[in-house]
Order: sequence, then structure tokens, then C-alpha cells
Amino acid sequence: MPAALPLPPGSTIGILGGGQLGRMTALAAARLGYRCIVYAPEDDPIAAQVCAAHVQGAYDDVSTLARFAAQVDVVTYEFENVPEGAVLECEKLKPVRPGVKPIHFAQHRLREKDFLRKLGIGTADYQPIRSEADIAAATALPGILKTCTEGYDGKGQARVTDKAGLSAAWEKLGRRECILEAMVDFECEVSAIVARGLDGATRCFPIGINGHRDGILRTTTVPSGLPATTLATVERFGIELAQGLDLVGLVALEMFVTKDGRVLANEMAPRPHNSGHWTMDACATSQFEQLVRAICGLPLGPVDVLAPSRMENLIGDEANDWPRYLAEPTARLHLYGKAEARPGRKMGHVTYVLPGLLPPASGSSTT
Repeated sequence: MPAALPLPPGSTIGILGGGQLGRMTALAAARLGYRCIVYAPEDDPIAAQVCAAHVQGAYDDVSTLARFAAQVDVVTYEFENVPEGAVLECEKLKPVRPGVKPIHFAQHRLREKDFLRKLGIGTADYQPIRSEADIAAATALPGILKTCTEGYDGKGQARVTDKAGLSAAWEKLGRRECILEAMVDFECEVSAIVARGLDGATRCFPIGINGHRDGILRTTTVPSGLPATTLATVERFGIELAQGLDLVGLVALEMFVTKDGRVLANEMAPRPHNSGHWTMDACATSQFEQLVRAICGLPLGPVDVLAPSRMENLIGDEANDWPRYLAEPTARLHLYGKAEARPGRKMGHVTYVLPGLLPPASGSSTT
């Protein structure tokens, strides 16, 4: 079969999902001359505010999905919980990049961990929790009990120290299929964000250090200041994941760096990632432009760091402080157009581009 040809500017990208990642992807696509159409069940998704059109429909609405796919040249998704069936329906008409395989693993924490282990990527100890017998046999304690599906930003999980606490937490989570992950004594958390093109070329963005509060990512700082050997392992794991998924697009792999220097994978997301938002202001190519390049068959862009930076999420009513951010010379403000601020809701982010000498790029490229 001949190699797929690049999609030229003027082509149309379909985006499954209407959130802020789709919004920022559409903005990056527009700069390169592409149109975007968003598919989402909501009446007024924020991604649609910057797209050429919005097709409203449920993810199990086969006829509406077909109408959507017929209007575009390639399809991508902006969150990993798009049902596999929706992707398969779109694939009947147009290429979906990434396809079903990445979300098949990303949507289920136990499948995800098993897949990472199969690739030789280290993880914390873990075990399935599906029954009282699994609880009685549990050894990954103290740990964090997580639902295998649907949890994000700290939702659907509980910290447990013993079997009694594990049993109570499992009951509270509705006796659903869960995974128990052993606690990790980590020094920091990092993310590898890797693009892989149609030609198989990969490129990893420079690694930043993540900071969390209440289970939500709050900050990402670049450069990380981590040892070169640690960065090399983090990047290698990210690239091996992208290759193992046969992915065309973008994947993020969150990892722990332990106090004894090991690197352990936590979870993946086959899409742009919150920890990569700094690239919009402080990297030669943003993660959103890189996604567009990858799915359209264009050459991947350079990932040199342009300046040290710190990205901060704006949660809830923190976005109301926009006048202060706009008055700060080193701040770059991004608001997502959400109508209502709620506790725990990501309303935007601000990236502080710091003065000083340019750090060396830690991104890598392989073919």
C-alpha cells in the first residue's frame, strides 16, 4: 500500500470532543491554514467557539458520526474517554489519528499498566481489585485504590493503608473493577510528551517538573534541572510508548522519579497534555501544532526551549484575576472561554516566561 500523502493546508480536521484541548488544537491548526470541525454532544462546547463548524451528537449516534466524518479529511480526539465505538465508526470513512489502540489502553488503568509492563516500562507494584478475595490477597499496601475507568484529576480514587481501609474504599467506589497501586516514595513527577508522525519519526518535548494540589496538576516548570541520565530514561520510555502504540499523533506519559533514581510510569494520555501547555509560549513548536503536523503527515517541528518557563493552571475563580496576569510582563494568559467557574474546574492557564540564558533543549528526535 502506498504511503499516505500529507494533507495540505486548506484540508479539514475533525476533532472528537469539545474541551479546551480541542480549542487549542483548532487555534494551532488555523495558524497553519487548516479548518476544524468539532463533534461534541454539548450545545455550546468551548472548542466550537474557534472552529468552522460544530456537529452536535451523542458518541453512539452512528448516523451523525458518519455525517461528521464525511465533512473532514482526518479525525483526531481531544480526550481519551471517547468511546471506542465512535472512533471505529469514524474510521469507516476517514483516518483517525491516533486510532482505537491508544484509547483502548488509556481508558482502562489495569490494561494500561499491563501494556506498559509488556513494553518494559517500569511501574509501581499493582494488582486488580475485583472481589473480596482480591482484597484478602492484597499486598500493594499502603497504596491508592483507583477505578479502572473514568477517573481523572484525583476523582475515582482513595488512599488506603491496610486491608480494612481497602475494603471500605472499594465499597465507597461502588464495588467497581479497580486497581490497587502501591505508594511510591518519589522525588518528583515529570511528563514525557512525544509526537510520532506518519513516517514513524518521533520527537519528545523537553521534560518539565509537575506540581500537584488536591489531585490536580497546578504547575509545570521547564527546564527540570534533573540529571541527564534521568532525562534520557524519561524520554526513552515516552518514545517506546509511542512506538508500542503504533501511534500517529501525540502521547503523554506521566512518570515518577523516585528518591533512589528510578523512573516509574504512572499513566498515559494519547492527546495533548496539561503539562505541555508551556510549549505554547516557550518552545519552538507547541504541542498543539505538533499534533496537527503529525496527524496531517507534515514534518515534526523542532522542540528547542526558547526560554525557561513555569505554567500555572487557573482553577475555579482564579481566572477572575485576569487583570493581574495581563499586567505582568512575563506572563502569557490563556483563558478557555468557559462560562462558569466551579471549584476544581480548569478555566485557563498562565505561563511565566522567565528571563535569563536559554537552557539546552532536552528534546530528542529519532527515526
